[in-house]
Amino acid sequence: MADRTEARPANAGAQRIEDAIRGARGRAALMPYLMGGFPTIATSAEIGKACADGGADLIELGIPYSDPLADGPVIQAAGTVALAAGATFDAILGVCKELSERLPVVIMTYANIMQARGVDAFCARLVESGASGVIVPDLPPEEAGALLEEADRVGLAVVPLIAPTTPDDRLGLVGGRARGFLYTVSVNGITGERQGAAGYATVIERAQRATDVPVALGFGISTGEQARAAADAGADGVIVGSMLVRLAGGPDPVNAVRAAVEELAAGLDR
Repeated sequence: MADRTEARPANAGAQRIEDAIRGARGRAALMPYLMGGFPTIATSAEIGKACADGGADLIELGIPYSDPLADGPVIQAAGTVALAAGATFDAILGVCKELSERLPVVIMTYANIMQARGVDAFCARLVESGASGVIVPDLPPEEAGALLEEADRVGLAVVPLIAPTTPDDRLGLVGGRARGFLYTVSVNGITGERQGAAGYATVIERAQRATDVPVALGFGISTGEQARAAADAGADGVIVGSMLVRLAGGPDPVNAVRAAVEELAAGLDR
């Protein structure tokens, strides 16, 4: 049996994430989501670098999966294209390795991908790829003991999600187990572009009461105006996905995504 991965400091990934969020040039941190392997492996890496050039502070990098229960139609379609083009777990971690030299990367994946490899091997590969954290939306913290233990050991932050419907008696448990940041879902439902920015303050305030780590707001944010509204409502970070993935599937994806990230970053500047 192979030796287990040499542990980084227990808080290494979480510290890099928190440093990026707390040090985001006096504004809420900007975290674009991109689908690894979409439209191709090489282009997804270039899109990630364009995000960094455009003002991103962190990157959420998705691993395509055949049954992505948290993702809306734009991201689901991108994952389908990536899988059909031959995107693999290892290839996308290669993208992570490139991007992690520029800024913290948080991998977004699903429990089956982790379980197929085993928790220890999964965490080891993410650490080797330079990932700072991981989001597993279909693995609630109550059932994530093995992942939390190994991730803490090797310095990988496990980022849980809460929703507007998360009950108060569960909120403290989830917030207490968050590492790096607490992913706060702005609306009920799946990812996707939406109109308006109502209700941000309520969900952010609830999240901040439940945790000591930064609070990042995601789902439904697609414009500089919405990003600014999230920041004004108290979010420490803002996550934008579907709009950028849609642009990644269009003409001139690298420049289109960079321009959109620049607009989002300008919306966050105070």
